[in-house]
Amino acid sequence: MKILVINGVNLNMLGVREPQIYGNKTYKDLCAHIKNYAKEKGVKVSFFQSNHEGDLVTAIQKTYKKFDGIVINPGAYTHTSVALLDAVKAVGVPTVEVHISDVASREDFRQISYIRMASIATVSGKGFDGYNEAIDILMQNSGDK
Repeated sequence: MKILVINGVNLNMLGVREPQIYGNKTYKDLCAHIKNYAKEKGVKVSFFQSNHEGDLVTAIQKTYKKFDGIVINPGAYTHTSVALLDAVKAVGVPTVEVHISDVASREDFRQISYIRMASIATVSGKGFDGYNEAIDILMQNSGDK
């Protein structure tokens, strides 16, 4: 199974940005955490991070017929980007939305998620382990256990 892990705006600032919410570990730490878990599960993972909405759309489009699943944390684009929603709908690749923090307990504007409308599941508030859960969900969805 091949999964693309997409991280959006400000995820490159992990460890610096609001450590009381996101913790002290870095984006590099996040990728290592996911890579180790995926290896245990026999899953191939690739990573993409950008602060630019169009780059995220292009990354999603490139998954078409090349990846079995997408794990996506769009960051703030979760709450604003119809473009990301449309891209996920266009490629038809099973997608799981992930958030490190518990967005349900945060500001009102964070209660809206466009990407959720095209996702098979959402994992929120479980820190880096939420990405592992997302991989498990994609594996269960594909039948690759």
